[in-house]
Amino acid sequence: MPSSSALGDYLRARRARLRPTDVGLPAGPGLRRTPGLRREELAALAGVSIDYYIRLEQGKETNPSPAVLDALARALRLDAEEQAHLLALADHAAGRVPPARSPVPERPVVRTGVLRMLEQLRPCPAYVLSRTSDILAANPEGLALFAGMDEWPPERRNTIRYVFLHPAARSLLADWDKAASTSAAQLRSLTATDPDDPALTALIDELNGADPEFAALWKRHDVHARRGDRKTFHHPRVGTFTLDFEVLHLDADRQRMSVYQAEPGTPDHDAMVLLSLSTSDART
Repeated sequence: MPSSSALGDYLRARRARLRPTDVGLPAGPGLRRTPGLRREELAALAGVSIDYYIRLEQGKETNPSPAVLDALARALRLDAEEQAHLLALADHAAGRVPPARSPVPERPVVRTGVLRMLEQLRPCPAYVLSRTSDILAANPEGLALFAGMDEWPPERRNTIRYVFLHPAARSLLADWDKAASTSAAQLRSLTATDPDDPALTALIDELNGADPEFAALWKRHDVHARRGDRKTFHHPRVGTFTLDFEVLHLDADRQRMSVYQAEPGTPDHDAMVLLSLSTSDART
């Protein structure tokens, strides 16, 4: 659960990624004992005392002002998403949290209209995910896109779990490193917005215990909201193809839909159609 220590951990991780030369400071002679900026360097850049900054990192100062947070964000070269994460952690540290939302059902229900959309989107692969990336519903192509996902029982089908723990993931995803880093960063983003979600805590604990690469990525404290992109797949059924995907947020249900597509008439589109045909063959 985010707290003053979570805020300090985030500041420390962001500080460690910056070199003196990144912020206009001389590198200085010799090797540094720790990576990144020193505490006193960051404090000077942000215009706060070193003692005050140390208390922030140690979790002893729990109510930094908006001005201090803005100054730290500038000194740390945070982008808009990283700064929003910093502010959310600060709100939790200070006890400034919004009223709790209604609890999410253990297995959220996907509305009938959304299920109809999944079917109408064929042959484009599409699926609906929970906040923690559980697959709540998918058309046949959406499930087939993640080779071997259907071998897992429905309650285990989670796209982030797949990236780190399914044996097919590294050969399927052409850029596995990017998929892994963005997946870990997506989970890290959720820890500031809904820290009391037991499904989130359980998934993080599982991945930290099962995969050293996830554990290493988790320590980086990167944040990244899921958004549209391109993915290349080395699929065992249809070969290599690249699809664009869009993410549609179903905010009222705290769910999101991912839809993959390709330009008609291209080899990528042909491969997508072939994937769809393979799902029909598998059911006959």
